[in-house]
Amino acid sequence: MAFEIEIVPRSERETLIAKRLENSTEEGEPIYDFRGDKYTPKVIKLGINVPIYRMENCRTFSAQQSEMAVHGFEKDYFSKGREKSSVQQAQHEILTKLAKRGTTSVIPIIDVLKKDGQREAILISSTGVVVNGNRRLCAMRELYRGNDGSVDERFSHIECAVLPSDTTPDEIDDIEADLQARPQTKLDYDWIGDAQLIRRQVGKGRTAKEVADRLRRSKADIENVLQALDEADLYLGEWAKKPGQYELISGDGEQIFADIPKQIAKKSIELQNASRAIAWSLFENRDKVTGRLYSLNIAFGKLAPQVLELLAEELDIDGVEDDLGEYADDDFSIEIEVDEGGVNYQPIIDALQNDETKDDAVQVLIDVCETAIERDKGFKSEKAALKTLSQANAKITGIDVSMAGESTLPAMKKQISAIRNGLTKIEERIELRITASEDNKKSN
Repeated sequence: MAFEIEIVPRSERETLIAKRLENSTEEGEPIYDFRGDKYTPKVIKLGINVPIYRMENCRTFSAQQSEMAVHGFEKDYFSKGREKSSVQQAQHEILTKLAKRGTTSVIPIIDVLKKDGQREAILISSTGVVVNGNRRLCAMRELYRGNDGSVDERFSHIECAVLPSDTTPDEIDDIEADLQARPQTKLDYDWIGDAQLIRRQVGKGRTAKEVADRLRRSKADIENVLQALDEADLYLGEWAKKPGQYELISGDGEQIFADIPKQIAKKSIELQNASRAIAWSLFENRDKVTGRLYSLNIAFGKLAPQVLELLAEELDIDGVEDDLGEYADDDFSIEIEVDEGGVNYQPIIDALQNDETKDDAVQVLIDVCETAIERDKGFKSEKAALKTLSQANAKITGIDVSMAGESTLPAMKKQISAIRNGLTKIEERIELRITASEDNKKSN
């Protein structure tokens, strides 16, 4: 049976914490870069039922959003319900799952606490709100009273380091961000929670560079994470029709939602929408894809027009033509991706999204993605020699002899002679191939 939350009123918590602080001589771990300096909080002991969970914890963001979406709760259900037992209980159940979660290399926190007891104070506000240590508090509560009714007295009271009474919500957010910057802490966040923490930091008016510096990451990483979260919101709201249910994508969605913005950046609005439909359909049906989903990125990126044209043919949809004339261009000295737009892809998007047609359409989509990729590989192989010659021609054309040192001129002549001989041999082989091809045509 889960620990039952019975909230101690805020005024009582605040008075109790203040009294215990007056008599405390124990100090906790320093908090660095707090108001531009190092702050060392005092440590007190509180009953297991006294602290309350912080609802703004980004580690639980995905689960909270899904809980609200599934049950139809108001958007501020958690944020405004911190002093309600029912909301604290809901948060406890979310945290219990996280406390029991582990990996091949990380032991679940509840198992660590069961074996070793509390070894580090949790960090709380002067009103008893847990700033750092929500999972640990949850785990200790679960361990305190077992399913068989037994009580583990080690967890009847817990150590708490206390922040100053005038600590602001923004400062608490920054403490969470600073803790997230620690490599060992980052592993505990799903990518949605990490992205939400970043979005919250940017929402304070900080630049991507400022947030990157605080989190000890690169500016590009911060921007990529925010773009991925925007794509995730778009997918959940517009395609899946399940806005806010981040748990649907919190596991293995990070890669594709981070890749989509890069793959569709230079496309027309029409082609961007169709490319997203390809990507989203593949993601939803990733269990049907052979190999890694990542290998199909090119299908909603560079090859999207070809994939859409093939898909239209297979689904017998009229009016969709390839608007990327890349394969018809024999000049390989410069590669430029051209997107003229103006093509109506909506019938294909509808086929992939409509409940009556999407199962068949998705299977066809997976097949044509693989076909387009195989064709692209063959095309590149056939054109490789021409492309190399075009590149060589571009380099030779760009040589400025007037800038060459006199001592290099004899060597340059030798290089030119070698190149000329090499080109003669290539030309002879080309002539032989052409002659053989013509003779073959005549014989047929």
